[in-house]
Amino acid sequence: MIGSRQKELLKTVVEEYVKTARPVGSKALCKKFKCSSATIRNDMAALEDLGYLEKTHISSGRIPSEEGYRYYVDNLMEPKKISGEDMLKLQTVLNNKELEISDAISKSLEIISDITNYTSVVLGKSASDNKLAKVEVVPITPKQLIAIVITDTGHVENKNIYLEEDISTEEIAKTTELLNKMLIGTPIDEVPSKLEFDIKPIIRNYVQNYEVVYNAFYNALSNFTSERDVRFTGKANILKQPEFNTVEDVKNIVSKFESKDMVSKIEEAGDEVKVYIGSENEIDDNVTVVKTKYKVKGKEGTIAVIGPKRMEYERVVNMLEYLKENIEAKGKEE
Repeated sequence: MIGSRQKELLKTVVEEYVKTARPVGSKALCKKFKCSSATIRNDMAALEDLGYLEKTHISSGRIPSEEGYRYYVDNLMEPKKISGEDMLKLQTVLNNKELEISDAISKSLEIISDITNYTSVVLGKSASDNKLAKVEVVPITPKQLIAIVITDTGHVENKNIYLEEDISTEEIAKTTELLNKMLIGTPIDEVPSKLEFDIKPIIRNYVQNYEVVYNAFYNALSNFTSERDVRFTGKANILKQPEFNTVEDVKNIVSKFESKDMVSKIEEAGDEVKVYIGSENEIDDNVTVVKTKYKVKGKEGTIAVIGPKRMEYERVVNMLEYLKENIEAKGKEE
């Protein structure tokens, strides 16, 4: 059982260590708590036994453990409103009516990265989660076309289509009309099967060289990207933290930022701002990920901040809550 003074002591150790990145010794705490050095040492030893503090090899002071950070976030962190200074910086972007929602989110996360010196990420849904909204075809030569594929979330991809024989623009127009008629509203993942089982049997009724046309369009439309729209800001920021001071640490975190598997683990399913500390985040034991889901005009995504476990938790949580609330409100206004 943790006593009230020990709770205050743990809170102070966490906040002091976040600020200075130096282990906290008993002498520094005596004045604040008006206790003897022996009393403080006993309380710190008790917190260490509970698993909330740990000793470093280079100092007699202590630092928070992963469990200590978790206890702090769940029980000791005081909910506060975002500071006026931070709010003002974000409002310059969020109040700009000329910015698209996606740009407002990206620019807001740039500001958060600059303010905190952490890495921020916006993660859109995978293109495979989208539905096909429209196919437009632009003939380049009789044997080469560009198909512009647009999804319901505004995702656009250009596909080069190469034909084995010359095909008239009239035939291409008929094919495009058929594709739009049959495929609009189809989830991207289901487009290949719909081409195979719904369009292939009837395309011969619409165009003469149907085999050439069908094969070319099938190859192009079956290769729709499944990669997510991911934007990192301040990737190098985390490398400035003292926790990442060896070449091996740097290589490890950089490779994870480039990993598609890691990116997929950033996605958040819950609506609240959640904090994942160390081993909880499945990305790296030395980082904390604070993230939340946002929903604007039916489109969902994840906004996240990645920093060391020695993070300004209150500030990051407050800024993400403010950003989520305002981008969702901005989406309703437009």
